[in-house]
Amino acid sequence: MNQKVLLTGRPGCGKTTLIKRVVNELPQRFGGFYTEEIRDHGTRVGFKVVALEGGEAVFAHVDFATPERLGKYRLDLSALETVGVKAVRDAMRARQLVVIDEIGPMEIRSAMFRDAVNEVFESEVPLLATIFARSLPFIDAIKSRPDVTLVEVSPENREKLASQLANTFGNPSPGGI
Repeated sequence: MNQKVLLTGRPGCGKTTLIKRVVNELPQRFGGFYTEEIRDHGTRVGFKVVALEGGEAVFAHVDFATPERLGKYRLDLSALETVGVKAVRDAMRARQLVVIDEIGPMEIRSAMFRDAVNEVFESEVPLLATIFARSLPFIDAIKSRPDVTLVEVSPENREKLASQLANTFGNPSPGGI
């Protein structure tokens, strides 16, 4: 199966929650990562990358002293590469479903991350990923690939998508959402 599904939508619409639900329902092995907010007294102060096979690292935080910055966050791209990129490449080598949450403006600052994303798209492994909704050159190039199914997530369709995606990736026969 060479299924490449990208989930997009407004911030807070449930893309990460949807990915977690789908992978929890799948019978087969998968790999990759998702990102999680870091909050301090209710305020978002950063993001960590969590590998599905275990391991996590903070890769964006307001208190970092790194030179790389996006908005109020300082970025530690080596943390993303050590945990996230490694998880993606391990899943690809194992011919598993690759999960990437998210292909976004922070993550694409890493050349190693962009390379890993391109490697997944050039491979035969299935992919379930979230992608930034707004326009950026790398992101637009990924969204416009002919082998991509782009799905807009909203509170109204989230529940239905969970079962459709679990069926799509959990069923080895061809099919789609």
